[in-house]
Amino acid sequence: MVKCIVIGAAGKMGTRIIHALSHTEGIQLVGAVETRGHTAVGTDAGICAGMGTIGIPIVDRIEESPSDFEVLIDFSTPESSLQTIEYVVLRKKAVVIGTTGFSPEQNGRIKNAASSIPCVCAPNMSVGINLMFSIIRHLASILRDEYDIEIIESHHRLKKDAPSGTAMKIAQILSQTLKRDLDQVAVYQRKGFTGIRRREEIGIQVIRAGDIVGDHTVLFAGPGERLEITHRAHSRDTFAQGAVKAALWVATQKPGLYDMQDVLGLRT
Repeated sequence: MVKCIVIGAAGKMGTRIIHALSHTEGIQLVGAVETRGHTAVGTDAGICAGMGTIGIPIVDRIEESPSDFEVLIDFSTPESSLQTIEYVVLRKKAVVIGTTGFSPEQNGRIKNAASSIPCVCAPNMSVGINLMFSIIRHLASILRDEYDIEIIESHHRLKKDAPSGTAMKIAQILSQTLKRDLDQVAVYQRKGFTGIRRREEIGIQVIRAGDIVGDHTVLFAGPGERLEITHRAHSRDTFAQGAVKAALWVATQKPGLYDMQDVLGLRT
């Protein structure tokens, strides 16, 4: 039985991960952590997740959780996730990071840490979106420079980072496949007299509204036609189930930096 701790246990994702853990064989929740001063600290993690009492209180220091855990799942903030990784490195455990909004420097720190621990770090852990990653890579390799590419992502009004980590992952996949420098070709907004569209542009447009869980569309527009690939998340449960799948997988892996393409066997 894989023993798991969840960071951000009272958040929108944390509660769904706890719920998913309770319905997955081979893994169990042994600790739940929230930020210091959070109103959920001291509350039973099961009650917070809408499941009833499970006998695991939410604490505000990871050190207060059982030390014999095997994997830790973190959906929190970049700063908190980096602290989590430092803790895991010291204890030579495995970790799953679903946090988004990391800076290039922070991503470098995660990569360095993964040289000594098994780490799955992915902006989106749903099975569908990771299949989408494979599909758009294949499409871009066929359509090449003859088709304009635009990425449109939509999320709820409370999301703090933009574009989403998933949208940026999509842009990275496309730019790498087409051998373009994303820093040079990404266009995040258009206003006024912009001139004609450059062939190499990759547009990344953002919508924030209501309670949208997460929609991502990649548009390939060519002469006389366009092809749109869309993924719509109806519930955060799809991300939670992916995170639990990643936790079960990474707990038995060697040190290294992995993503959901590895977890799902989609790596080419």
